[in-house]
Amino acid sequence: MRTLVIGDIHSGLRALEQLMFRANVTPQDHLIFLGDYVDAWSTAVETIDFLMNLDKTHNCTFIRGNHDELCREWLLTKKENPQWLEHGGRATRDSYLKSHHEEWEMHLEFYANLVNHYLDDDNRLFLHAGYTNLKGIEFEYFDQLFYWDRTLWELAKALNPNLTPKDPNFPKRLMHYKEIFIGHTPISKVGIVEPQQGANVWNLDTGAAFKGCLTMMDVDTKQFWQSDPVHTLYPSEMGRN
Repeated sequence: MRTLVIGDIHSGLRALEQLMFRANVTPQDHLIFLGDYVDAWSTAVETIDFLMNLDKTHNCTFIRGNHDELCREWLLTKKENPQWLEHGGRATRDSYLKSHHEEWEMHLEFYANLVNHYLDDDNRLFLHAGYTNLKGIEFEYFDQLFYWDRTLWELAKALNPNLTPKDPNFPKRLMHYKEIFIGHTPISKVGIVEPQQGANVWNLDTGAAFKGCLTMMDVDTKQFWQSDPVHTLYPSEMGRN
């Protein structure tokens, strides 16, 4: 059984379908999705439908992303957040307005059941964004940081790459986990880029919401698969700019 981690999809269902084929995903694989399932491309409803159906036949873990929370809030309140609309939410809103309200209720259950983080038996941590407490995730004060924080990746990238967890100068915030897998902060918004490592943190957001690709990685071997640039799969759309 492989453990496969998937970066931010942002409604790019066609890219996810490519990855499922290219990585030859089977029901024996454990699929860990890092969040941000919606906001950017037109197939928001179809993406969530796909994930819910996938969960019936595969071993899936669904992490909560900030865009998922923004969408959930709109579905619950119908109050349009201008910032959300500007950053991909307009495509998601339009997708839902074309769907049946019965789907909204099922999707709200999906969003409500997302988890803020997942820690596997090998002490590898998976979450959308980050955390700030020096003692680790169980001591974090604000759950929102798990899907909004960017300082974890900034810290990891600012470190001397030669530092190891055994070094006395290695940040306490990072030393509790063997590896940390995140999305949230695009490595690049244009073109095909590889997932990046900073210290023991891996970033899988390769810009699928913009003009980048979607990435899936085997967490043990670090082999990865990537879709075509997602905007080429939605040629009549803008995505996020």
